[in-house]
Amino acid sequence: MKRSINLWQLPGFAVTSLVGTILHFLYDWLGEASWIAPFSGVNESTWEHMKLLFWPMFIYAIVQSFFFRDRDDFWCVKLRGILLGLALVPAIFYTYNGVIGKSPDFINIVIFFISAVISYIYEAQLFNADKTPCRSHKVALAILCVIALLFAVFTLATPEIGIFKDPLTGTYGI
Repeated sequence: MKRSINLWQLPGFAVTSLVGTILHFLYDWLGEASWIAPFSGVNESTWEHMKLLFWPMFIYAIVQSFFFRDRDDFWCVKLRGILLGLALVPAIFYTYNGVIGKSPDFINIVIFFISAVISYIYEAQLFNADKTPCRSHKVALAILCVIALLFAVFTLATPEIGIFKDPLTGTYGI
C-alpha cells in the first residue's frame, strides 16, 4: 500500500503543476468566458493563485479516491495536504514580498510549484505513517466541497480585501 501511494503522489504533483499552469491562462484564452472563471485564474491576486493549486489537487484527489477506498483516512489526509498548499501560497508570497519588495513573475510560479510539491510530500508522509486521526472522512470531504464553493463564490462576488486584490491593476475579481 505504501509504495502505491508514493507512486500516486508524483503524478499528482505533475498533474497539479500542468493543470494549474493551464488554469492560469485559460480564462484569457477562452475570451474571459464566465463559466470558466470559478476554476481559472481571472487576475493576478494571491487568491486566484491559491485557486490554481486547489482545483487540480481536489480533482486529482477525487480520481485517486476510487483507488484507495480502503483508506478510512483518505479524505482527511487530502484535506490536510490541500490546506497546507493553500496556506503556503500566501505565506511564501507575502513573506518573500515583505523581505524583498516586489517579486518577479517567475518567483510567483516557483511559489506555486513549491507549495504543490510540499503538499504532496506531506500527504505521502501522512499516508505512509498510517496514523492520521480521522473522525469523519465525510466531514473532511464536505470541508473540501465548501472550499470549492468559496472559490467559485469569491470569484464572482469578490470581497475587497488584500488577498483578492490584483497587484497589477488594483482591482478585485473579474
